[in-house]
Amino acid sequence: MIRLRIQLTHWPRRALVLTDTPHPDCPECDGDGGIGNAYGDPETGEYAGTDWEPCTCWNETRRWVLLPLPRSLRRTRPDGYTTEPPF
Repeated sequence: MIRLRIQLTHWPRRALVLTDTPHPDCPECDGDGGIGNAYGDPETGEYAGTDWEPCTCWNETRRWVLLPLPRSLRRTRPDGYTTEPPF
């Protein structure tokens, strides 16, 4: 079963995309979409990072572009300030 949502992406181009989401009741990942495995430096034993293993309950590469967006939505003046309100 596919659980879809709309997201804003910035790479490779700004666009609204329809994407799959992890299953919220997945017993393997508890709805996170994957399992993080923390690992340490073998010499010092200190935390060195986390490896991420994606869960089988979703496909993070499954997405469809709905609407490409322009590069910039705000117009800026030559001095770098915008004339648009902040909201």
